[in-house]
Amino acid sequence: MNKEFIAALEDLEREKNIPKAEILDAVSRALISAYKGKNRTNEENVYVEIDETDGSIDVLRRKEVVEVVEDPDTQVSLAEMREFDEGFEIGDVADFPFPVEDFTRIAAQTAKQVVVQAIRDAERGMVYREYKDRQGEIVTGTIQRMGSGTVYVTIGRTEGVLPVNEQVRSERYTPNSRMKLYIVEVRDSQKGPQIFLSRTHPNLVKKLFELEVPEIKEGIVTIESLAREAGSRTKMAVRSSDESVDPVGSCVGNRGNRVQAVVDELMDEKIDIIPWTDELEHNIKNALSPAQVEKIIFDEAENRATAIVPDFQLSLAIGKEGQNVRLAARLCGVRIDIKSHAQYYAVSDDLLDISNAELDEDGYYNPADFLDDDAGETEALSENDGSEEAAIEE
Repeated sequence: MNKEFIAALEDLEREKNIPKAEILDAVSRALISAYKGKNRTNEENVYVEIDETDGSIDVLRRKEVVEVVEDPDTQVSLAEMREFDEGFEIGDVADFPFPVEDFTRIAAQTAKQVVVQAIRDAERGMVYREYKDRQGEIVTGTIQRMGSGTVYVTIGRTEGVLPVNEQVRSERYTPNSRMKLYIVEVRDSQKGPQIFLSRTHPNLVKKLFELEVPEIKEGIVTIESLAREAGSRTKMAVRSSDESVDPVGSCVGNRGNRVQAVVDELMDEKIDIIPWTDELEHNIKNALSPAQVEKIIFDEAENRATAIVPDFQLSLAIGKEGQNVRLAARLCGVRIDIKSHAQYYAVSDDLLDISNAELDEDGYYNPADFLDDDAGETEALSENDGSEEAAIEE
């Protein structure tokens, strides 16, 4: 090796941002291995030093200074070392150079191989260090190819993986198309860093709104809860720390431009944005929108709420295949039963004595005034009948 080799390493350091010291260290370790192979030795005290200025190589055997030598390969006597320098003491180490006349050609070949591998390893290390700190962020990638259902995405100088279970069924992943993806996990493996991406993760929606809504990025508006069925619908609850800032309006934007940008990125996934308060009853009513809720009855022991809606809005409250109430339950963190007004209040005349019953503030009889606990209660219809109970797992 020579000055040209060192100059080439300096060019690599500038172009690829790979520290020269890392490559020289890798070359040194490879030269030690090559030297041991050439000399058929397994000595652990052999070292290689490369001068970073002129590229010269020194192969050294390091020995410990002792009073009495028991192993000549690893030890040297104090008396012998004091012939060269009176300053040596027991326990010091001394380096003895090996002749390297026949080692220059081996060194050059080894250095070339090691540099190539070191560049690959260093680039992989740089990619891992870059993306491990970006876990939980979104990136823009280009669809490269598909294999066995897995989508491979080019992101920057590397490639990410979009597994089948992180793909949205309704989306088409066409080669060369660009889209934003959520970084779920970054792993370091023997083959290099593996970056796992997602298009279904709820945090993808949060991050997209952070990009579009300055108030969220600044912390004025916060996303308190989010429930998503990827590719179909998302319900998002927001709150503002500034009374003068409308959290829902901030997310919607002028003429809906902010929310529309997110909807476009999610391939027309529907997004409901509701205001969040400290009152669970209000949150449930808002979460069940666009349906209007007459009353909420809570069962705190069961973490359950029963929402009473007008008869003609039962289907609207439940949603297609129960989606609306299911997302509302996840958003609010409670189990929600949906009952129509008729289902909740319907009681046959022969079971009812209304002589002493009074109308509530909404103008309806309250069955609790004149019925036993179990009388007249109607279970929500099954999914086939257009009703459903939804649950949320914390």
